[in-house]
Amino acid sequence: MPVTRAFSRSLSRSKSPPYSPINETLTQEKTSTDELLTSLNQAQALGNNLAQLKSIGGVKEVLRRLHSTVDRGISLATVETRRELFGENSLPSSPRKSFMELFVDTFDDATLKILIAAALVSLAIGIYDDPATGYVEGCAILAAVLIVSVVTAGNDYQKESQFRELSAESERLDVVVVRDGMHWQIPVDQIVVGDIVCLETGDQIPCDGILVHLDGGGSLQVDESALTGEPIDVDKTLEDDPFLLSGCTVEHGSARLVAIAVGKSSQWGIIKSHLEKEQEQTPLQEKLDDMAAMIGYVGMAAAGATFIAMMAIKIFVQPEYLKEHTILSYALEAFIIGVTIVVVAVPEGLPLAVTISLAFSTKKMLADQNLIRHLAACETMGNATNICSDKTGTLTENRMTVVKGMFADTRCDDTINRVPVLISDKSLQIILEGIACCTTAKVIKSEDGDRPVIIGNKTEAALLLLAQSAWSRKDNTDKRRAAANFGQPGGSRIFPFSSQRKRMSVLVTKQNTIDLTGSRANKPTWTLYHKGAAELCLTDCSRYLGIDGTEHTMTNEKRAEFERMIQSFASKALRCVALCHRDNVQDVCDPSNISEKECAQKLERDMCLDAITGIMDPLRPDVIEAVATCQKAGIFVRMVTGDNLDTAEAIAKEAGIFTKGGLSMLGEDFRKLTPAQLDEILPRLQVLARSSPEDKHKLVQRLNGALIPATAEEWLEAHPGRDFEKEKNLILPGFKDEWASSRNGVGEVVGVTGDGTNDGPALKAADVGLSMGLSGTDVAKKASDIIIMDDNFASIVKAVLWGRSVFDNIRRFLQFQLTVNVVALTITFLSAVVGYQPPLNAVMMLWVNLIMDTMGALALGTEPPRAELLDRRPYRRDASLISRPMWRNILCQATYQLIVLVVLLNRGPRFFGCEDGSRQHFTIIFNAFVFCQVFNEFNAREIGDRFDPIRSITQSPIFLMVIFFTVASQWLLVEYGGDFTQTYPLSLDEWKYTVVLGAGSLPVGYLMRMIPVTEAPESFAGIERNGGKKTKKSLLTWLLLALIPILAFLVSQLYHEIAEVAHDTDDNAFQEQFVQDL
Repeated sequence: MPVTRAFSRSLSRSKSPPYSPINETLTQEKTSTDELLTSLNQAQALGNNLAQLKSIGGVKEVLRRLHSTVDRGISLATVETRRELFGENSLPSSPRKSFMELFVDTFDDATLKILIAAALVSLAIGIYDDPATGYVEGCAILAAVLIVSVVTAGNDYQKESQFRELSAESERLDVVVVRDGMHWQIPVDQIVVGDIVCLETGDQIPCDGILVHLDGGGSLQVDESALTGEPIDVDKTLEDDPFLLSGCTVEHGSARLVAIAVGKSSQWGIIKSHLEKEQEQTPLQEKLDDMAAMIGYVGMAAAGATFIAMMAIKIFVQPEYLKEHTILSYALEAFIIGVTIVVVAVPEGLPLAVTISLAFSTKKMLADQNLIRHLAACETMGNATNICSDKTGTLTENRMTVVKGMFADTRCDDTINRVPVLISDKSLQIILEGIACCTTAKVIKSEDGDRPVIIGNKTEAALLLLAQSAWSRKDNTDKRRAAANFGQPGGSRIFPFSSQRKRMSVLVTKQNTIDLTGSRANKPTWTLYHKGAAELCLTDCSRYLGIDGTEHTMTNEKRAEFERMIQSFASKALRCVALCHRDNVQDVCDPSNISEKECAQKLERDMCLDAITGIMDPLRPDVIEAVATCQKAGIFVRMVTGDNLDTAEAIAKEAGIFTKGGLSMLGEDFRKLTPAQLDEILPRLQVLARSSPEDKHKLVQRLNGALIPATAEEWLEAHPGRDFEKEKNLILPGFKDEWASSRNGVGEVVGVTGDGTNDGPALKAADVGLSMGLSGTDVAKKASDIIIMDDNFASIVKAVLWGRSVFDNIRRFLQFQLTVNVVALTITFLSAVVGYQPPLNAVMMLWVNLIMDTMGALALGTEPPRAELLDRRPYRRDASLISRPMWRNILCQATYQLIVLVVLLNRGPRFFGCEDGSRQHFTIIFNAFVFCQVFNEFNAREIGDRFDPIRSITQSPIFLMVIFFTVASQWLLVEYGGDFTQTYPLSLDEWKYTVVLGAGSLPVGYLMRMIPVTEAPESFAGIERNGGKKTKKSLLTWLLLALIPILAFLVSQLYHEIAEVAHDTDDNAFQEQFVQDL
């Protein structure tokens, strides 16, 4: 029948469609029709859908309700009405964000907001207090914020561009539909409910539908792996399984379907709708926000305490050096110092360190086959506590493969590695001939030399791949098949595979056949090659092929042996396919004219059993080790698949996922659970089979709490027609308040892997979604945070390693920066309390900030990962960024640096022979303080008890370059800074002493690690390994108490220094000069 092409949309989308009484009927029956179509299109519920279809009277009733027929389709006059009532076959896609939009989005970060506020206040006060240089600190903070925002937005924009190039594919497809008895070729988005859609081999199914016609009878083979995870082609028939899903591919056959769901109502549309919801904050973002808030509170408290202390001294103590200050002028000075403390306390380098560490790791991870689409996902993966993995294409190769078998009575338990097969050439030729000819599949080599392209049945292709592999010395199956002359006059004949018979046969004749005497035969001989379900084929075999190529009688003992082999293979979830043959069938009948039915009755008996093969989608080679590594790292690995339970359990056992005491479950049982019941089995649930996309989505929601309905409106939107008050805590995934109360508001950090459209919602709901770059669908890639470029589960382990490295790098930087912050904040506070200006001026503090911010971020944020990071459990979502050992290190180093500053301030002039309060005096203090930071950077490379400041130092070239740059710049500032930096050139001895004082941070770093302080056990999540060391009681509290006398000593030293200065100067001249210098 000719096809008419709809060149213009106006043909099917006229503004005022012709009048048709059907339109009124469709409108009146819309509600009941919607309910009917929804009941026939439940995800992963074939039994229920089929029962519902039969209960209403079958496909004929569906066509009647939709006012459509198989031959004539729908009326053109009803197209627009159908589109208005049931929707159009398209989904709105979110436009790409511009660089400016991404740039603006970066300012949603709480830390950046605090920094901007601090910068503006510092800018205003600084300009008021010192118009010449007062703007420096505020501008420096704003510059740091700008750098962070530009780098973050630029990285996100670049990754989005890379992703769009990776997944660029035309979504503009045409399909053939029947309308008014004519075939129309229309764009896929013009399909409406009720359309009769024509499908051919290779077509992508454009909407959800029900089979109404099969060309030539038999079945339609459909690849549903993208939507359901089922790796084996599914046979669709009019009686047993007539349901077709959008996004799947027709592998073999031609048919017609009636569209019952389009656009957002289809299974693909339902999946896509879950992808539009916004994700919640990542654990890292939550920790950074908490850290910024905590530091802000501490800074505000210190500023308030400073202001109160200074005003109390002025009003109640009334020292001599404050008598010339009025209360108002001194209050302003106290306020300025308070603002300075806030600015010093705010970690303006923290966002920069996070950004640098993530951006650096992102580029490195690309070399490890991890394309990071969202920067924060890099760190989040490091503390993942659960990985919910798809089976097909992630744990397995998504390629049906012969993994073991019996060939010519010879057992081979590893057809992949134990090659070539050890049987006679005569036996091998018989088996290869059967494989090459008894098939409808094709294997085409890809242009890039990578994985071959499979056309047709994947199980048949597995046998072809075996024949073309080193197992048979790479046989040319295409040449063998061509020699059989299929489809040619007098050539070989084929009876394709039938899902009802579970077998197929070919009758092969080769012209110019040589007989046993060596002369040409007068007529060609015919051989039957047969293939099918092993248990069925075995019953029709009376002989079996021996290793030498001879045929042997099938005894009862031998038959029992083969039956046990088939049962053994089946218990391992292998598909058992037998290969048989029968020679000289022309002596029984005329093969050139025999029918399929006659072939089955007369020829498919008394056959010779050639081989029994075990076929499966095998595990990727390094999956077992990768899963074991994840479990060792405290990560709970689960398999969530659309495949059947037996296969899922077998694969999970082989991978090490399904272990003793573990639980496996079917999706239909999972859906019946209440939230409380699911929480009870979650610690043991390792395998979820026959799961729908919604099941996987709800499992992830229940684990991490992401996107769980938090209001009655959200709950009713997710569960239309249900009773909120009675069922809010009884239907998965639950209600936010119920979920939070069941686990103290702290969820798991969940990583989800997948490659199919069906994985999209779960990938989006996960804390980190990982899609497959080679086999993944566009929907999966767009929903993911990380794309595994080589489709290898082992690459996920590298993602975990890099993620933990990023987390530790951020903590290294925090340990380093907070040490400087504590020292600067304490010295500013103490100096203000005792009436002394801070010893470091604005330019000096700016340089110190540069060292601890930009330079520190570069040095410590780019440390490479270390293998031992996988030996620890992941941190809980609510675990603090600063651990107990880190607080120990920070406090000990800060105490040492404070002692150095105060001693140099008090005793420095006498020791170095310089004037008290002079430029030379303060330059000595400045130089010692800077070198304390330089050497403390080496200390900060370790955040635990290990003391090895130069470990793997050669693998950190950026760290070495930063140290060199810092030392060289410090020398230039001191020697040539002059009036700009208020510094004084130092002598060689002064350089030596200040560097040695700075180097004192290293022995302090060694001694402080002798203090037994351990991380809080409750900071860790994930699987706890047996045999771990018992944690020692933390001594952090005692350490804090021990430092109090030291702080008291520092205050007394400062007060003593002020008393001496006040005594030696007239009318506070020295203080005025000091203020002028600053």
